[in-house]
Amino acid sequence: MIIADRKPVGELLEMVKDCNRILILGCKGCVTVCNVGGTKEVGVLASILKIARKKEGRPLQVDEKTIERQCDPEYIAQVKDMVGQYDAVISMACGVGPQFLSEAYPDQRFFPAVNTTSFGGAVSHGIWAERCAGCGTCLIHHFDGMCPIARCSKSLLHGPCGGSAKGKCEISKEVDCIWDMIVKKKMEKGR
Repeated sequence: MIIADRKPVGELLEMVKDCNRILILGCKGCVTVCNVGGTKEVGVLASILKIARKKEGRPLQVDEKTIERQCDPEYIAQVKDMVGQYDAVISMACGVGPQFLSEAYPDQRFFPAVNTTSFGGAVSHGIWAERCAGCGTCLIHHFDGMCPIARCSKSLLHGPCGGSAKGKCEISKEVDCIWDMIVKKKMEKGR
């Protein structure tokens, strides 16, 4: 799953500073699962932007829509008749969404509302962890199902760096050393 965080409100307000009418377009894919870009979050962002602009004395008309996926031309086609009615469209999808939209509708301005951070999954409720760097050369079968490219702070493929201590990475005592985990698993399996 793609994991993302919403951009700071100030950054989004700067993007739409010369706009009077915008569409916020959500995505029911990965960003909905990580509570960043689905229907609920579209509504929250719309309210935040309207209130902020009203306080500035420059009201902003904001319309809301959420489509199934912004990474699929079939679903992007559903907004064909809408996008031209706005000064800009804010996409709440991962980085793929605004790019696909921009390619499909080159005359419109599309702004990303989120920062795509990683590929991963939920390790507990509302806590997301990176598990894949999307490198295109998956080697996890060599590392007992764990990816040192994504999970080692130095992306080392040849073993631990020597800076880890007691199973923790040298960058933080909060971060597990993936190489410690790989070695332990291999030893447990007798490899």
